[in-house]
Amino acid sequence: MALWGSGEKQNQARQVDFSSGNVRRNVLAVAAPMLVAQVLNLLYNIVDRIYIGKIPGEGTLALAGLGLCFPAITLVTAFANLFGVGGSPLCSIARGRQDQEGARKIMANAYFMLLVTGVLLTGAGILFHRPILYLFGASQDTYPYAGSYLTIYLLGTVFVMTSLGLNPYINSQGFARVGMLTVLLGAVANILLDPIFIYLLGMGVQGAAVATVISQALSAAWVLRFLTSSRAELRLDFKGFWPDFACIRRIAALGASSFVMSFTDSLVQVACNSTLRVFGGDIYVSVMTVINSVRQIAQTPVMALSDGASPIISYNYGARRVPRARLAIRFMTQLGFLYTLVSWGLISLFPAFFIRIFNHEPALLEAAVPSLHIYFFGFVMMAFQFAGQSVFKSLNKAKKAVFFSLLRKAVIVVPLTLILPRVGGLGVRGVFLAEPISNLIGGLACYITMRRTVYPELAEMEKEPGRSALKTD
Repeated sequence: MALWGSGEKQNQARQVDFSSGNVRRNVLAVAAPMLVAQVLNLLYNIVDRIYIGKIPGEGTLALAGLGLCFPAITLVTAFANLFGVGGSPLCSIARGRQDQEGARKIMANAYFMLLVTGVLLTGAGILFHRPILYLFGASQDTYPYAGSYLTIYLLGTVFVMTSLGLNPYINSQGFARVGMLTVLLGAVANILLDPIFIYLLGMGVQGAAVATVISQALSAAWVLRFLTSSRAELRLDFKGFWPDFACIRRIAALGASSFVMSFTDSLVQVACNSTLRVFGGDIYVSVMTVINSVRQIAQTPVMALSDGASPIISYNYGARRVPRARLAIRFMTQLGFLYTLVSWGLISLFPAFFIRIFNHEPALLEAAVPSLHIYFFGFVMMAFQFAGQSVFKSLNKAKKAVFFSLLRKAVIVVPLTLILPRVGGLGVRGVFLAEPISNLIGGLACYITMRRTVYPELAEMEKEPGRSALKTD
């Protein structure tokens, strides 16, 4: 029990009180450990890419094979978000209304669906992985690497669903540091195990997958240990449990936004890899793998900021503390804009530095530098997309959240990825140009709509103290 601290006093000291204190400090108190957790979570796959990309003689091709697995890995994340990110704002709103039993019920039903979905994804993925990878753009040269990694990775799907899907319920209770430690355990294990399995045991790509599965299992065990302990405010308990499908529908409706965001990410990756293989060959699939990795690193802090603000917005919305909810929204947007502006500048000035993290091959570097400049142009607009999307999810505006997820990726990026390379001889440049165009149009549309719909509602709540704080779209 020493792992969880001792005594009620220590428990309270580590739990952030969303209802009082400085709002900016509360957002940072939740966002900082979530940032560390999300950076560490990135290490699961980023470290794999770094080690694999530097395998002597085959790193570039192996990196392309790993990149082909991204859509499948992203799809697993999408289902984890469907029930994890989908239920955690509902938990926060219920806690704000002092409905502890309702919050526990949401968490139990979410985990039930995480387990069921995890088992189904494992079976379907292993059974159909070969045609799926060729659909994603695999060639005879890259399939052996992609197939070896994906079949092993899928064996850990239930572990991924548990750790990723339940961690938001730890954060929604104010235990952001515990959420950070959840990921720290698995990430450190992955960093230590990767070189052992890849190089020392000579397992290559398969070794990276084995190390990742073991690390995910450790993270899942840690999550379950905390949520079934006495320290958790909302304990995970299946005693007398029976699925409540009305509750599951509510969770899935709100989680649909995060699901669609991840699912459309997967769709974009498939479109990019397939198109790049036609117009540029396997080396450009490797380039996209590197650029996706840089993007994930760059956007993680702004994602952590929006995720850190989310439970505070949800709680104060449920508790009808409108000024605190509004201040959290403003602070999240301003800080996110400043960060993405600085990130855009650094990536534009030092593109080769970021590329060399993953691969030193001169041919890849030559192809990747101009592609990186195009892809990240206007990266600052992502701050508005994340801010608007986070507010819609936090306030249970499921339809708007889903709509803007679909707008940016499915309606804008995918069609442009398929069309632009065939226009005016753009070729591979057209694939990378689709992203900044979508950031500009989708980001502004999402944020402006949020301002024009949410802010008037918050103003009405201040004028009408008795009105429900659970209005949805």
